[in-house]
Amino acid sequence: MASDLEHERHRRPDEITLPTLNETTRLRLGRQLQALYEPVIDEPLDPRLAELMLQLDADRGAAIGPARSA
Repeated sequence: MASDLEHERHRRPDEITLPTLNETTRLRLGRQLQALYEPVIDEPLDPRLAELMLQLDADRGAAIGPARSA
C-alpha cells in the first residue's frame, strides 16, 4: 500500500484521476439527499420570492426576444 501512495505522489498532474462513486453509493446518497430535502421542497414558496422569480423569468424572456415559430 505504501508503494501505491508513493506512486500517487509522483504522478504527473495530467495522470491524476478524479474519485468516482459506484452505482450503489450514488443511489444511497441520492436517497439520503432526497430524504433530507423533501420537507423543504414541500414548504410553500414565500410570495415575494415567487414574484421575484416570475419577474426574472419575464426579464430573461424580454432579453432573449420573442420566440420564433418553427
